[in-house]
Amino acid sequence: MQVIPVLDLLDSHAVRAMRGQRDDYRPIRSSLAGTSEPVTLARALVDASGARTLYVADLDAILGRGDHAHVVAELCSALPRCEIWLDAGFADYAAMRALFERIAAARSVSSATTSASAPARRPTLVPVFGSESLREPGALAAARADGLAPILSLDYRAGQLIADASLVHTLRDAQATWPARVIAMTLDQVGSYAGPDLSTFARLVAAAPPGTTVIGAGGIRTQDDLLAAAAASAAGWLVASALHDGRLDIAALQQHMP
Repeated sequence: MQVIPVLDLLDSHAVRAMRGQRDDYRPIRSSLAGTSEPVTLARALVDASGARTLYVADLDAILGRGDHAHVVAELCSALPRCEIWLDAGFADYAAMRALFERIAAARSVSSATTSASAPARRPTLVPVFGSESLREPGALAAARADGLAPILSLDYRAGQLIADASLVHTLRDAQATWPARVIAMTLDQVGSYAGPDLSTFARLVAAAPPGTTVIGAGGIRTQDDLLAAAAASAAGWLVASALHDGRLDIAALQQHMP
């Protein structure tokens, strides 16, 4: 099972997420680095977890307050061996494509001002379509047709799927429309140290078509929580607070992780 570190961006800072109450998020204080500067902290998260994947939540974009295209471009350049999963509140395919193009343009400008030495392998930028933001049912199929490998995040609060009323059935019950990777995102658990929501996760695993990879998110406190998630057939789990607070010994955990 993968431990996938999470970087939450708000007002150009990495912030500490807490139960999805975004107005209360503040710049992170992390044991991994003495800064909330996103690129430095992203490197520290990847180093601490040994991950090859970084989940980035652009909270300004999710809240409709602009975006962090230049920061994401910097992350792509700084982490050339990572797959970066980007949740930026995509309502439809057009919004996703527009942001990806701005990120690509920012990367081109950055590359033009750096050395001409052979570049490292370019990272893969993966769009995450969150159910709380999605408004176009065909967005995931359009992204797949564009050669991408989109991820669907099914966002829950108080046990209920957060989605536009017109899409609840499609997202919750029409599993044939799901992409190859799905995230079970329980916002109540994020940053809460309340433990992972294994019941919601188990329901999605049971409903998922064969071959679907299901990833959990939120609530991890200790090694035991991650082992429980692995035992529940999680392919990966999004983790932030427990990494920032130094609660996980990833090297020791990997000896017992499936």
